[in-house]
Amino acid sequence: MSNALPSEYQRIRQHLQGIRNPLLNLHKALVDSERVSYEQTVGQILSPNHFLQLLAGDPWFVWLHPLSELIVAIDEALDAKTQPEQGMLQALVQRSYDLLVPSESTGETANHGFAMHYFEALQRDPDVVVAHAEVAKLRRSRPSPG
Repeated sequence: MSNALPSEYQRIRQHLQGIRNPLLNLHKALVDSERVSYEQTVGQILSPNHFLQLLAGDPWFVWLHPLSELIVAIDEALDAKTQPEQGMLQALVQRSYDLLVPSESTGETANHGFAMHYFEALQRDPDVVVAHAEVAKLRRSRPSPG
């Protein structure tokens, strides 16, 4: 059981709820950007079902999985029938900010090279930059760990 006051817990929960939609917007911008890049490089994606299959298992899109998994984890925590621990919510907030750090380096092995691919998407697509800025703006209002 958490030792945090309910108001602290609620503040962290509200912050997590607040970053969910900007993360979804960022995810959509990244998926759209990768689709354009894929079609320019590999060829046209013929159907929504084909695109879904590519998103789920093609190496081109695997780098997006950590963000997809984070959004699912946030949804599960917010929709849980029992109240999650404050530490779990705080960890999800922290994970969202840790993940969204672009890097030019190819040395990253965790998260399927997310940081490097994220950097590249930010360089090529202004929609990704705008979506990233939405999430980054929320960092300033981030609750401190309890």
